[in-house]
Amino acid sequence: MDKNTQFDDAVIVALGSNLPGDYPDVPTLLEAALEAFPAHGLTVLARSSWWRSAAWPDPAQPAYTNGVVLVETALSVRQTLLQLHRIEAAFGRRRAEPNAPRTLDLDLIAHGRAVVEEGGVTVPHPRAHERRFVMGPLAQVAPDWRHPTVNRRAGDLANTAQVGRDAAPVPCGVAQ
Repeated sequence: MDKNTQFDDAVIVALGSNLPGDYPDVPTLLEAALEAFPAHGLTVLARSSWWRSAAWPDPAQPAYTNGVVLVETALSVRQTLLQLHRIEAAFGRRRAEPNAPRTLDLDLIAHGRAVVEEGGVTVPHPRAHERRFVMGPLAQVAPDWRHPTVNRRAGDLANTAQVGRDAAPVPCGVAQ
């Protein structure tokens, strides 16, 4: 497969949390969320390690754990978002205010090469390329993926992202 087109059909989902909810810790919650994906028509093909970073924009909030998965789905962009919101709700996500602490945040980063901006849906995610806690994990699993509108590789975007510059992989076996 051509290195420049191997990720053209990739559906990319970012996961994040800074509240464990009913789980003993955030990584356990994130693992449980991943286990829920297949029941919602989302097959995980590849995943990053978990990354940790200070909360943004308010570093006084609990730190976040983030990761990225590549999924396969027959769902449309809108249907994929609906399923991601259903998973969030099942894990106690409440949408009270922007950037508030949360049990689960699932962001649709890209749905193949689709560029959509209608009815409250924007794909690719409008700020993902600026966030190291998204681009760093994505670069682990798909360093040559090219952003559909920015046209830069995930590996390059991870190095230049300005938000969450402290984001780094969590060493194996380290509790969070």
